[in-house]
Amino acid sequence: MNKIYYAGQHLYFRAIEPADADTIIAWRNDPEQWRTLGEISPLNRIREIEFIEKLYKPGEDIVLGIALRKDDRFVGMCGLHAIQPIAHSATFGILIGETTDQGKGYGTEATQLMVRYGFEELNLNRIELCVFAKNKMGHNVYKRAGFKDEGLMREAYYRNGKYHDVLHMAVLKREWQEQTTP
Repeated sequence: MNKIYYAGQHLYFRAIEPADADTIIAWRNDPEQWRTLGEISPLNRIREIEFIEKLYKPGEDIVLGIALRKDDRFVGMCGLHAIQPIAHSATFGILIGETTDQGKGYGTEATQLMVRYGFEELNLNRIELCVFAKNKMGHNVYKRAGFKDEGLMREAYYRNGKYHDVLHMAVLKREWQEQTTP
């Protein structure tokens, strides 16, 4: 069993280890995955190991592995990036690795858990993200976690020979507290 860092009802966050590199490479190089990510080139083992080694050095990013409580299976990763200590803000990102694990609520719970972590443990005031406008599943996950649409960035990303619209979303700590307080 992995060391549970921060737990939700069905999943928990854990450190990402060098042994996870091959799994992450397979996820991030899957065309079904990278079409919704910011990656534009294939990922190799050298680059992934560098990424993992950099994760736990002081910096502006916190990225954690997502594992299922029932069997400790590693199903994804999510994080807070570009953490700004003065503005108390960060940018959220998530990847549920296998397409067979998508649509099962793991993304929603992991997003909600990371938002809670950001507000309760890091004292953030704002967490934002960008999502392709055509990514309806992702957009719905973020709305369930409390994110609100802030604007549409028209043709802001180029992928597969065409430009795509991107939605900008954010959740504020006070909004999250209102939503989660009984």
